[in-house]
Amino acid sequence: MIPQVRLISREYVIAQRTLHASPRGYGGKGDAWAEAVCELMRHYQATSVLDYGCGQGALVKALRLKDIKGARFAEYDPAIPGKDSPPVFADLVVCTDVLEHIEPDRLDAVLAHLKLLARRAVFAVIALRPANKTLIDGRNAHLIIETAEWWTGRLESAGFTVLAGPKKPGKLARELSVVLAVGA
Repeated sequence: MIPQVRLISREYVIAQRTLHASPRGYGGKGDAWAEAVCELMRHYQATSVLDYGCGQGALVKALRLKDIKGARFAEYDPAIPGKDSPPVFADLVVCTDVLEHIEPDRLDAVLAHLKLLARRAVFAVIALRPANKTLIDGRNAHLIIETAEWWTGRLESAGFTVLAGPKKPGKLARELSVVLAVGA
């Protein structure tokens, strides 16, 4: 397992906890992807899902309401007390609105961690534009703002097979939605 210290710095955990504690809805919109995750669960015959960078936990709440028989849902977020324990393996790892927030010097470790945790696939949605929120030190909350081509290259370099992922209408130029096949 990759030590958490390689995934996120102590200072950045504090900055993220501060944003999550603010009343502005940071990390609370994962439920928008619940239907797409259900479709991917069917496609990959996934019975376990890990929401990696789960924020406030909106995705797993929405998935539990669907009462999917035999499914196990887990959450991981190093900035959320109670959800910061080392994550467990899952058939499908969901990572929406997370990778652009990673400290640039830790991106390779996080991508390796995702690959290690996913048995079948990773569903990732990555913002390609600045966030409308700032960190306590004044930096934009999106630490990595790059093109879809740049992200695709990084994901392929990390050993993933990059496939087109589900899309939300109106967001095509603002985010990259991909399914990362593992072991392909």
